[in-house]
Amino acid sequence: MLDCATSVSQRGKIEVYARLDKEIPEGWVIGKDGEYRTDSLQILSALVEGDAALVPLGGVGEQTGGYKGYGYAAVVEVLSAALQGGAFLKGLLGFDKNGNRVPCRLGHFFIALDVEAFIDLESFKKTTGEIIRSLRNSRKVPDAVQIYTAGEKGHLAWLERKDKGAKVDEVLREQILELKKEYGLSNYHFPFEQVILSTVYRVALLT
Repeated sequence: MLDCATSVSQRGKIEVYARLDKEIPEGWVIGKDGEYRTDSLQILSALVEGDAALVPLGGVGEQTGGYKGYGYAAVVEVLSAALQGGAFLKGLLGFDKNGNRVPCRLGHFFIALDVEAFIDLESFKKTTGEIIRSLRNSRKVPDAVQIYTAGEKGHLAWLERKDKGAKVDEVLREQILELKKEYGLSNYHFPFEQVILSTVYRVALLT
């Protein structure tokens, strides 16, 4: 399974960096002046205002194959929006022109292939297995521990999180608790709730 954006990164990762008050790596976002931007918090507003854009796979320009990522993104957009009459491009930001959150008509595209319309299933599995094993057994760069199959890291993360839960940074924890209070969701309890409350209490005592 391969689940990925057709840009170098996606908005969700930028939101994580913004919550941690960290700059994003150079090459993820480009400003309207043609220069890379790394100021994560300002970028989130700039994306809505049209002053910044996510960089496609391959980067900016043709030298590193950015046109390929741009092409992939356009095809995905057509299949996932035009066929369904769904929202596209800026219509998928989830914000209106004033920066207010709004629902978007997110389209999807699915395709199912009958493998045996092309080749018998066992032969398909055998060749696919050989491809994956050959990739995983390729020569590694120095200090590399393992070559992963596409989707494998996500699967390993799922195996851990299904039992232990997902990591939630401190800022997001506080936002969740603010929403809980705002909407009176007293029936919901979170493992990190007591930690934050006790921290606030200690700070209050000190002040």
